[in-house]
Amino acid sequence: MTGPRAPAAPPMIGRGSYVLGALGGGIRGYELGVVSTALIFAKPALDLTPSTTGWVVSSALIGSLFGALGAGPLADRFGRRVLLSLAAVLYSAGILIAAFAPDAGVLIASRVVLGVAVGIATAMIPVYLSEISPALRRGTFSGLFQVMITVGVLAASLVGLAFTPIDGWRWMIGLGIVPSVVMFAGALRLPESPRWLVDHGRDAEALAVLSGSRSADEARREIEDIRTVSRETADREGERPAARVFLSLFRSRPLARLLLAGSVLGVLQQLIGINAITYYAPSVLKGIGFSDTAAVTANVGLSALGLIATVVMAYVVVDRVGRRLPLIWGALAMAVSMLVLALVFLGAHDGKVSGGAGYLAVAGLALFQVAFALSWGGIVWIVLGEMFPLAVRGMAMGIATFLTELASVVVSQVFPSLLDAGATTVFLAFAAMGVLAVIWAIYMVPETGGRTLEQIEESHTTPAPPPTPIPDCLNERPSP
Repeated sequence: MTGPRAPAAPPMIGRGSYVLGALGGGIRGYELGVVSTALIFAKPALDLTPSTTGWVVSSALIGSLFGALGAGPLADRFGRRVLLSLAAVLYSAGILIAAFAPDAGVLIASRVVLGVAVGIATAMIPVYLSEISPALRRGTFSGLFQVMITVGVLAASLVGLAFTPIDGWRWMIGLGIVPSVVMFAGALRLPESPRWLVDHGRDAEALAVLSGSRSADEARREIEDIRTVSRETADREGERPAARVFLSLFRSRPLARLLLAGSVLGVLQQLIGINAITYYAPSVLKGIGFSDTAAVTANVGLSALGLIATVVMAYVVVDRVGRRLPLIWGALAMAVSMLVLALVFLGAHDGKVSGGAGYLAVAGLALFQVAFALSWGGIVWIVLGEMFPLAVRGMAMGIATFLTELASVVVSQVFPSLLDAGATTVFLAFAAMGVLAVIWAIYMVPETGGRTLEQIEESHTTPAPPPTPIPDCLNERPSP
């Protein structure tokens, strides 16, 4: 007669955990990338007007608002891994309904569902990756989220190119089931966040999880640091329901400043114009004079360029240079690229660009893609995932993501109409947002590179330093 079976050991953090944890970026990237091509053929098939087209695009973003806002409290209660699994299931349901949508109404409704999934994944994956990563490699591992987004965008572009000859927009959308199934399978193998486990009194499980990627001594020291900060917060704040956590973000001046810094950072990421360019790049290219097939092919090239630059960001830039410096220079480069596009369309005749101006416009789009991928594309999510204290991390990340997606809704909804009204004005507005982003990165964004999450959290309890002068900031590096 055998005794009671010992409980199974929790999954440990291994090399594959970072990739599996980032897989949800693929569903965000595929959703971003596939719409731009599918809309070319869905418009005549479903008789979409410019207004309806805007709603088809923004409906997923509206869904992501609810997903992002609800993700924080649910993840704080049930864990990060459960929310990632839920996101995969919802995305699968939404994508299948969208692929068989008989009219614009069903297509819009289905994209709201998959948008909820994208919002959950967007809010949780940066938090999860930051919480399982060692401090000195956290930028690289957290940057995998943006790598997966660009992989999804590139995959969507290739799928769009493959099905363009048959106007196969339903196939383009339907194949989004592949990244969602892969994400669900990956989520089942993930360990729970060790910081969430410690915060819920499950220290032994947290130690077992960390032991897969740290030495025994390193794992114990990290658990002790997490426990110390978690207990100090509990002693100071006590057990707090979600409503009190929410209110604390506004009643505490340091937390309110952090929430403002992070939320505006996310909003500026959208107001710079990335989703407008991603969703409507083929339409912009057609305005330059490209045919349907040529526009889709050029969009594949832009997506591939973005992927290469994102890999460079994750593996070369973020843990060596830090967070703030790439944000500053990246925003400046994007402002220049938008100014180039504005000047090109200023000289257009009847909305069409030809000759050397067309090549200059493609160069402007390429510069924007590279600059965004090296900076605001991935580094914004890295900073958001690591800048908030553990006790409010889920809630604060949900709010910041909600506001980021809200800005994305506004941009994607109004961009088609504004583009018809005058591309020059639109691109000048994006250039102005790039300048504002430079200023915000200099004066409001904390440098989080090279420190543990607990060290970052402890720094929030000390008085804030005076604003950093621009010359010093531009020479700043993360401490080793």
